[in-house]
Amino acid sequence: MRRRGAVQRKVPCLFVTEVKDEPSAKRERQPFKVLATDTITGKALEADVHNAVATEKMDGTCCYVTTFKEFVWNIEEDFKPVPDTWIPAKDIEFSNGNPLPDENGHMPGWVPVEKNSKQYCWHSSVVNYEAGMALVLKHHADPGLLEITPMPLSEILEQTLELIGTNINANPYGLGNKKHPVHLLVPHGAFEIKNPPALKQNDILSWFESCMEGKVEGIVWHCHDGCLIKLHRHHLGLPWPLPETYLNSQPVVISFNRTKYDYDFEPKSLFHHFSVLDGQKFDRLKDINFDA
Repeated sequence: MRRRGAVQRKVPCLFVTEVKDEPSAKRERQPFKVLATDTITGKALEADVHNAVATEKMDGTCCYVTTFKEFVWNIEEDFKPVPDTWIPAKDIEFSNGNPLPDENGHMPGWVPVEKNSKQYCWHSSVVNYEAGMALVLKHHADPGLLEITPMPLSEILEQTLELIGTNINANPYGLGNKKHPVHLLVPHGAFEIKNPPALKQNDILSWFESCMEGKVEGIVWHCHDGCLIKLHRHHLGLPWPLPETYLNSQPVVISFNRTKYDYDFEPKSLFHHFSVLDGQKFDRLKDINFDA
């Protein structure tokens, strides 16, 4: 699987944005909208966005795979300003040893996910720490087919991925249910857009509204210098989530080679449930059923 740029800072918008004095459709109780103009930002042009690779923007929560020492949460201290275990994102600038906010006032970073932490139970459900594997959604070798498969953590080390699923962002992809929650990791840049629109607002708007491939949360352009540029449907005043998404229009196969991954998974774990479905193919992600 080809590795693309990682998310190590807030990803800027393709277009210059402006604030409209109207209630936000994206965030409740936000009395304003942030909408795109038709002017491409200087940062995007400097990164040569016209020659970048357009990929689907996934609607989940961002994760970073890296090595880290074991630790125990200190409830009294770790959830105040910045815990000692906080890892600054790689693109953060420092002054006298202190991290500096970016131009938007953000200081992106990472906190480790402990195996038994209830706060991060959905993150932990897609990682088997003993076997050193993660549950990943990616393209299959066959065109037009998705694949859910365990992947060694060593193969995605230092990558960022999007965690999607039942209990993430109101589950826009319809994965799992309350009885059997389903969560998966998607490497950033994994889903390249086959026929991306021209970088003009009207063309992108038409693409979002009129073709199946445009039924996505947004687009992330991976530039050759490693820079990432994004555009969300909300930047154009379009709704999200949608009743049907492009991700759910594609068949998916479960590839869980038990001879390759010789490990006894806990019976209630997501790894065990998927291993039982090894080799099965479903018309859509939302059709995966552990009770069948």
